[in-house]
Amino acid sequence: MQRRDFFTSMAAAGAALAAGGVAAPALAQGANARTLRFVPQADLANFDPIWGSQYVVRNAGLLVWDTLYGVDATMTPRRQMVEGETVSADGLTWTFTLRPGLKFHDGTPVLAKDAVASLVRWSARDPMGQMIRASQQELVALDDRSFRWVLKKPFPKMLLALGKNNAPCTFVMPERIAKTDPFTQITEYIGSGPMRFVRDEWIPGARAVFQKFDGYVPREEPASWLAGGKRILVDRVEWAIIPDAATAAGALQSGEVDWLETPLPDLIPVMKRNRAIAVDIADPLGNICAFRMNHLHPPFNDVRARRAVMMALRQEDYMRAIVGSDDALWKPLPSFFTPGTPLYTEAGGDILKGPRNLDAAKKLLAESGYANQPVTCMVSQDLAPHKAMGDVTADLLQRLGMNVDFVATDWGTVVGRRAQKTPPGQGGWSMFHTWHSGADCATPAGYAALRGNGEQAWFGWPTSPGTEAGIADWYAATSLDEEKAAIARTNTAAMNDVVYAPVGLFMAYQAWRTNVSGIVKGPAPFFWNVAKS
Repeated sequence: MQRRDFFTSMAAAGAALAAGGVAAPALAQGANARTLRFVPQADLANFDPIWGSQYVVRNAGLLVWDTLYGVDATMTPRRQMVEGETVSADGLTWTFTLRPGLKFHDGTPVLAKDAVASLVRWSARDPMGQMIRASQQELVALDDRSFRWVLKKPFPKMLLALGKNNAPCTFVMPERIAKTDPFTQITEYIGSGPMRFVRDEWIPGARAVFQKFDGYVPREEPASWLAGGKRILVDRVEWAIIPDAATAAGALQSGEVDWLETPLPDLIPVMKRNRAIAVDIADPLGNICAFRMNHLHPPFNDVRARRAVMMALRQEDYMRAIVGSDDALWKPLPSFFTPGTPLYTEAGGDILKGPRNLDAAKKLLAESGYANQPVTCMVSQDLAPHKAMGDVTADLLQRLGMNVDFVATDWGTVVGRRAQKTPPGQGGWSMFHTWHSGADCATPAGYAALRGNGEQAWFGWPTSPGTEAGIADWYAATSLDEEKAAIARTNTAAMNDVVYAPVGLFMAYQAWRTNVSGIVKGPAPFFWNVAKS
């Protein structure tokens, strides 16, 4: 499988790196130990962490807004802004008390009414929040530090909902900002977290800047993922947007940036030879890659067309296009769930196993009534894994006999266009690629991409009653055995209906200068306890 033009210049880039000859971007010079310069996976094109589900927005949001709870490295929800909680014997009434001394970046105290307004906005957009909201009887502030959430039926996974690591998170905003319509982006970025957003230095497509907030009071516990003491050890964190991977790697080698979130795999060997650079796996749970199809319009509104894709795709082609020849960096994945986690199952996943059968897939596609209409494939060129997957998919669909309308664009455009429900050819789309953090796919908690609730589902809007029933059973389960049985049913139904097509799991590297310490593995770049000498 050729990786086309994606890697055509990488050998030259690697040689230039080894010689120290890659031209560095025109970034601010004179960096000191109090400023950490970071290259994120994508541009921070918008900054409303409730409005969307992009990881880059979630990651920035974790700096600016604190959360009520946060999951630690064992994926256990821990108190964060909350000092304590009580739940009634019938499981219907939850009462929460905030920690004393919490402040917003404008100096005003964080009050219970702010948390209530933030939860109202969050629950309108987040899948778990919507489930709680559906059984909500009352959500009200009791005094400055306490609020009560009364439900019509128990919701045993409440703390997981309030502390999960995938977006949207329960970021607490001032009441006046949190009252913004959930489907309208906020324009004021006053947070409650360890850093404040420097709005007047924000240049979309180029830079975002965060300044240490001295009024933030960390918890006493050691930091672990989204939980514990979020101690900021630098004065500033500057995000440099460098879409070209070779240029970003050159900037790291020259010392103009300190940390790359997603360095290009082909350049990792060169970085490992540089004693000034450290390289490690970013997240040991990896990333699940998704071939996301539009269930509303032909050809993928017919399950036979979706199954034809599943029968024909070869996960190894996708994974090698992303990570190259290193077999330790990828795994085949006949599942929607994360390998190595308690609920992992391959139930129903046989369609992705064994030799690929292109002839049978072509026959099934013909039975679906496919009539050579263009298949609009949105492929972002500025995210290396997306571009690699898109090239493989274009070849796959052409071999299936499909008329491929390949739309090469940027991730920001994909994010905007994927929300369009109009038909392909009228501003809509047929498919796009993305990936999901393995930490987000260990359970159905907040796993929006797995939902099969039709036009209320994630982009592609799949309808899969069996998937929905399995997820509901998991929420109602009271033991691990019951949870595992529910997940097996969920995975089988999602495979049968092709909610989306998993194309494998890959591990991603991160790289940083060796004068930076405190960087840990996890589903996001965590800036607390990171220091620079």
